[in-house]
Amino acid sequence: MVGPRFTTAVVAAQVLAQIGTFTLPALLPGFIMRWSLSGAEAGWLIGAFFAAYVAAVPVLVALTDRVPARRIYMLGTGLTALSHLGFVLIADGFWSALVLRLIAGAGWAGCYMPGLKVLADRLEGAEQARAVGLHAAGVGVAGAASFAVAGALDVLAGPAAAFIFGAVAAMMAFAIGAMAMPRQAPETAAGRSPAALLDFRPVLRNRAAMAWIAGYTVHTWELAALRAWGVTFLAFVIARHGASSWLPGPSAIFTAAGLLGIAVSLTGNEVAQRFGRMRVVTVATGTAAVLALVTGGSALVSAPLAALCVLTWNAAIYLDSSALTAGTVQAAEKERRGATMGLHSMCGYAGGFLGPIIVGVALDFAGPDNAVGWALAFGHLAPVTLAGLWLVRRLGGGR
Repeated sequence: MVGPRFTTAVVAAQVLAQIGTFTLPALLPGFIMRWSLSGAEAGWLIGAFFAAYVAAVPVLVALTDRVPARRIYMLGTGLTALSHLGFVLIADGFWSALVLRLIAGAGWAGCYMPGLKVLADRLEGAEQARAVGLHAAGVGVAGAASFAVAGALDVLAGPAAAFIFGAVAAMMAFAIGAMAMPRQAPETAAGRSPAALLDFRPVLRNRAAMAWIAGYTVHTWELAALRAWGVTFLAFVIARHGASSWLPGPSAIFTAAGLLGIAVSLTGNEVAQRFGRMRVVTVATGTAAVLALVTGGSALVSAPLAALCVLTWNAAIYLDSSALTAGTVQAAEKERRGATMGLHSMCGYAGGFLGPIIVGVALDFAGPDNAVGWALAFGHLAPVTLAGLWLVRRLGGGR
């Protein structure tokens, strides 16, 4: 399978693998009450996914330089399905859920970048950049839709139904990967010694690639914090101030935010190719830093303002999403593309691990019912994102 059909198959598999990923964040307010979780514990349940991803991704993605990515992808989708089923069968509190979230993170490590590398290895130039954008859009749409799907299934049949849906979708992704992805080992594996598998030193010397990796790290830090806590934040503000009947529920609002973000991400990728990635990253990062402060403060004002801020802030975060990943892919040396993408993802998800936990700790510090805590929790992201922008420009990612 080659051409558009191949791209469509890979993107479809990624959508199915991703569609259940944010079931827990979507249902987090209910689990906080059901299991009497503190803010820090809730943050750890979200962050554990990223921690496991960080530990697994350098090995799994670097292995795609040596073995068919199809094998790694099937492992990842299998673990993803297992983690969803675990929430149905054995999760009964913080510790069991923590283990399952670790399995989920390892599963996504076998899906996300290995799936993207399958596309990157078959395409070049503008076609490759657009495929990367479509891949990011597909994953983003699935992530956004997962909030609405989980919320709807929870209302109809309880949280177990939402996790069962995620498991079935991951199994379908497994089947697509088995049928559509190449069975042969990559050409770049020839002559590579086993010791080179986790040798990231050549990647670290690639300043252009490291610039985009630095930007992706703070991007994911910010995105993970908002994804993890966005529904809970909106539920808090609605409970505090009330809301008009026209305002949708928290899950629906955050789904709309995600879908808007995808449209912005695709636009940002095309604009970056025309006017330069550095300009897009600078505008996106600066705007997101301001909106992090404004969104946190909106908890003191009203639910409609909070919803508008979440929509706008999420769009600003997504503006440079595809541009950052495409920058790393194109800056990578072809024979080290798997290792470069592995480091890109590992560093990015390390930021994703920290963001949700720091938000939870800030909320515990201020008190669970204190609106000022949200200003502190989201406000910490402003200096983080600006520091990331400084690193991108310092390392010189180029256009």
